[in-house]
Amino acid sequence: MVIALGGNAICKAGMAGNIPEQFSCTREAVIPLADMVEQGHRILLVHGNGPQVGNILRRVEIASRDVYPIDLGLCVADTQAGMGYMISQCMMNELRRRGCEQLVSTIITSVLVDHDDPAFTNPTKPIGPYFSAEEAKAHAHNDGWSMVEVPDRGWRRVVPSPKPRQVRELQLIRKLFDEDFLVIAAGGGGIPVVDTPGFGYEGVEAVIDKDLTAAVLALGVDADLLAILTEVPNVCLDFGKPSEKPLSRLTISEAKRYSGEGQFPAGSMAPKIEAGIFFLEQSAHADARVLIASTGGVSEAMTGDGGTWLVRDAD
Repeated sequence: MVIALGGNAICKAGMAGNIPEQFSCTREAVIPLADMVEQGHRILLVHGNGPQVGNILRRVEIASRDVYPIDLGLCVADTQAGMGYMISQCMMNELRRRGCEQLVSTIITSVLVDHDDPAFTNPTKPIGPYFSAEEAKAHAHNDGWSMVEVPDRGWRRVVPSPKPRQVRELQLIRKLFDEDFLVIAAGGGGIPVVDTPGFGYEGVEAVIDKDLTAAVLALGVDADLLAILTEVPNVCLDFGKPSEKPLSRLTISEAKRYSGEGQFPAGSMAPKIEAGIFFLEQSAHADARVLIASTGGVSEAMTGDGGTWLVRDAD
């Protein structure tokens, strides 16, 4: 199974987001992942980096008068290494506590995107912390940021989010996965690169949605289950309203219909549903499934208690 772990599981809302807090959150987040290993699942981890990459960019901007800046692609690479180290250390410690000595390591991963992807002219991917309306206006004016309002949370920066086309290091990742190594790959959705004629591969200013990359990676390693972990226990209809209705099961046709009705907000649940549909429609496994659940509740969801299972329509 491929597990997509949200960056917010490592940097929770309301926290300062410093390194001790991130380690504390990571130690908690890996407990259900270790449960998956104990249950005999072969897992490949992908993690998000929305809060972390935004903070790195902010640090770059603050220090820009004194040290050279780094672009968004290198910021993603930094989070892959730093967060990968943090997750792998915590995961190995948790497994050791259970009597299992297993090496967990990170592959710095680049992902091919198209030059002409329309996302480059329509930034939608939220990164970094939340801001007040006044702060957001100042960033838009002074830094040229594109900002969007998140209801009841504040304002957030958005950047282009092109579709992932190919995981460049797939051959290496699959080799390790097939030999039962526990690998963390495509952190933050992967470092976005384009293939420029006459030059080769080069990075671009964008962030790829980690759930979509996780789906591409799950197909590449021939996984039969894609688990997308988030902050909420279920996919819901009328989320946040008095009429909110959690869903335990969702077919592809139902998911497409609800998406068309605007039930799944862009930048939160929409890419998870899109990733799940893509995986199910492309997978050769007859019993391919997608689980969307909270990080802490994934173990229970695997046994039918909680979470939302996205499945193919019955023949």
